[in-house]
Amino acid sequence: MRKIVSVSCLNADLHCHSVHSDGTLTPAELAARARAGGVDLWSLTDHDEIGGQADAIAAARTHGLRYLTGVEISVTFADTTVHIVGLGFDPADTRLGQGLADTRDGRGPRAVEMGQQLAQAGIPGAYEGALKYVSNPRLIARPHFARFLVEAGVCHDVSEVFRKYLTEGKPGYVPHRWARLGDAVKWITQSGGVAVIAHPARYKLTPTEEYALLSEFRQHGGLGVEVISGTHSGQDTRRCAEMAREFGLLASRGSDFHGPAESHVDLGQLPPLPGDLTPVWSLLEAKIH
Repeated sequence: MRKIVSVSCLNADLHCHSVHSDGTLTPAELAARARAGGVDLWSLTDHDEIGGQADAIAAARTHGLRYLTGVEISVTFADTTVHIVGLGFDPADTRLGQGLADTRDGRGPRAVEMGQQLAQAGIPGAYEGALKYVSNPRLIARPHFARFLVEAGVCHDVSEVFRKYLTEGKPGYVPHRWARLGDAVKWITQSGGVAVIAHPARYKLTPTEEYALLSEFRQHGGLGVEVISGTHSGQDTRRCAEMAREFGLLASRGSDFHGPAESHVDLGQLPPLPGDLTPVWSLLEAKIH
């Protein structure tokens, strides 16, 4: 394992998705793209799924990338879906595996209801169409429906889909109660990893709810927050940096890359972390493959 010399300058991308959840590329294709984009430290963080970890580790070795195991767990907090990234855990941990399996089980019935709502809105066959984009039907999610709606000509691109459908108040939106925050953090930490709040600026929480999220996250043993994200604006980044400072959290960095045609930022193309923050990977050097 190579030593990290200058952690503050490391080009780390610790949030992306493969075909094992709702991404469009395989772990091997992502590793090659990360390497081409100048990434030094990479993590594959599929939604509620770690089935791609072995392939990702092997591909990272092939391309000379440092690698941290990763996952993105869906939790429900204040009636809002919040995502918690886990980094540097043992993927063979049975408690983590069972927790993720329990979380995945709710996606299938939710997807059927999403298809029914879209049919009522005049878009038949959406559930069946979305299944064409899924490698594991238990992991069907909104991006799979979005790809079908683009293919069917209902919308021009994925961005238009999420403006008109699949979001709260729009046809096809079905809420789901995911894991509890404390359980998700526990699964990650008990398996040797570090828990990170993913893209916190995206959640529609009141200031009181946001403070409660960060406080409870810390109480459960969460240690990091995603300051740099492909979906954050400059203002978002400044606000998330303040979160890290106020709550004493380590700072993470990830593009949230899903595919070449669907992502705000490509792998490796993120701005650096603010220099006064401590990178989350500085705590995980011993876990790097």
